[in-house]
Amino acid sequence: MELYDVMHTTFAAREFTDAPLPDATLYRILDHARFAPSGGNRQGWQVIIVRERATREALVALTEPAAKRYVAQQRAGENPWNSVHPTAVDDATIAQTSALARLTEPLLRAPVILVVCVDLQVVASTDQYLDRVGVISGASIYPFAWNILLAARHEGYGGTITTLAVAQEPKLQALLGLPAHVAVGAVMPLGQPVTQLRRLRRKAVSEFARHERWGGPALRAEP
Repeated sequence: MELYDVMHTTFAAREFTDAPLPDATLYRILDHARFAPSGGNRQGWQVIIVRERATREALVALTEPAAKRYVAQQRAGENPWNSVHPTAVDDATIAQTSALARLTEPLLRAPVILVVCVDLQVVASTDQYLDRVGVISGASIYPFAWNILLAARHEGYGGTITTLAVAQEPKLQALLGLPAHVAVGAVMPLGQPVTQLRRLRRKAVSEFARHERWGGPALRAEP
């Protein structure tokens, strides 16, 4: 596929056919994804390939607590898991909320789950001393994760980057035997989508690109 076609049609796939994703195809996907950039070109990513049912069920169990909070906050009109504004939803409400199936079932139905990890020993976290949630470490793992989805789209497959299970990272590390210095960046169901979207909805460039400073003139296609 032409590059822009891949970029314009790679969507968050959560429903999959019964078609398998063979190891040979998965190898090819990762073989292309590995050319993603990372801080210092240290390439600190590691991928755990999950196919066994018991491990999938454990991943679902680790996803459910964060999924419940996600739904409860949405229903309260909040942006779920926001790091700036504290939630007004109490623990009891969260516990009584059911997790949406679309947030957990892909982990059982996709032919393969990729747990995309990053070695924090080789990540340059230049924002670690700022008084906010760190985001810079993601620059060394999410380009690789997105490359996986682009390569999968090229091969006729799809998936999505999920992070809800990471709220239970110590248990996730224990489940998969991850060292303490290895963080989980994404739990990615991957397979052949039931349907392929041909048109994605996104904000226009003029809504997010500004000249010179915040609130500056919008970038437009023509002067």
